Amino acid sequence: MTDVPGAPADVLHTLFHSEQGGHEQVVLCQDRASGLKAVIAIHSTALGPALGGTRFHPYPSEAAAVADALNLARGMSYKNALAGLGHGGGKAVIIGDPGTLKSEELLLAYGRFVDSLGGRYVTACDVGTYVADMDVVARETRWATGRSPEHGGAGDSSVLTAFGVFQGMRASAAHLWGSPSLAGRKVGVAGVGKVGHHLVEHLLDEGAEVVITDVREDAVRRVLDRHPRVTAVPDTETLIRIDGLDIYAPCALGGALNDATVPVLTARVVCGAANNQLAHPGVEKDLADRSILYAPDYVVNAGGVIQVADELHGFDFDRCKAKAALIHDTTLEIFARAKSDGVPPAVAADRIAEQRMAEARTR
Repeated sequence: MTDVPGAPADVLHTLFHSEQGGHEQVVLCQDRASGLKAVIAIHSTALGPALGGTRFHPYPSEAAAVADALNLARGMSYKNALAGLGHGGGKAVIIGDPGTLKSEELLLAYGRFVDSLGGRYVTACDVGTYVADMDVVARETRWATGRSPEHGGAGDSSVLTAFGVFQGMRASAAHLWGSPSLAGRKVGVAGVGKVGHHLVEHLLDEGAEVVITDVREDAVRRVLDRHPRVTAVPDTETLIRIDGLDIYAPCALGGALNDATVPVLTARVVCGAANNQLAHPGVEKDLADRSILYAPDYVVNAGGVIQVADELHGFDFDRCKAKAALIHDTTLEIFARAKSDGVPPAVAADRIAEQRMAEARTR
């Protein structure tokens, strides 16, 4: 699966002529010896060097991979702008199954391509890549972050990603129910991998009732073994239909909010870690029409990018956590802007990010 369902075959048209385009640079990378085929997309450097992770995924086509890189890079520009970082947006994708294709040789080759951009793009982990992979990439470039503490890095960024999503949930609860407390709220978490299982712990500590699902049985079992109070359901289709669900947290791949899922959602709030949750333009209005409060994904899941950005300047966990805690205030700001402008929160968030990038270009 890809975060861009129905990716267009005419990628150049998307890049130069569509609203999803406007990128500064797209680099196609190939190293035949290692099997590397990658796309590095730089959407904007208005606020500083482009920062975004590397996704390693078996795309159905090269066109789908390029389209995903373009979409994810654009999202990173908005995420970094709203997180208050001195970075623009970029993203890379490596085409292939990481379980069979990933190798030291391939990662080193990829690192050389990142280095060739001279710091215009800073990479980190994403789906299919891990801290150990960034350690290898960093052997060929200084522009790799999300490395292990043993190699001068900050380690796993999923810890602060989950913390930021939790702050977004608290803001959503305050806006909708008048209190940031999640005690007694029923929260459904779809995807309990890198970020999701940390989010579950925050929710349980807060006194929430947690229901989970994941396509991987081992991920579900890990949570249930550690937290017997958690309930598991077979799939996301079941999760989103649960009676009395207060909050739905999509924490896997994108496209979770679409024409099939939005009409049957029972939750009053959607706030999760997955990127690109809105399957297509217009879904944000469908959510608003059903009085479902949507906390924009790229706002609430910014804890990880806050961490990896800080690593470039000498990592300090407490400093990063304090900055990630501000996701609560930013989310409330977006809800207030949405109300004043009469638009869905996703539109309000875009407007604030675009304003910050435009102001940076005029300095």
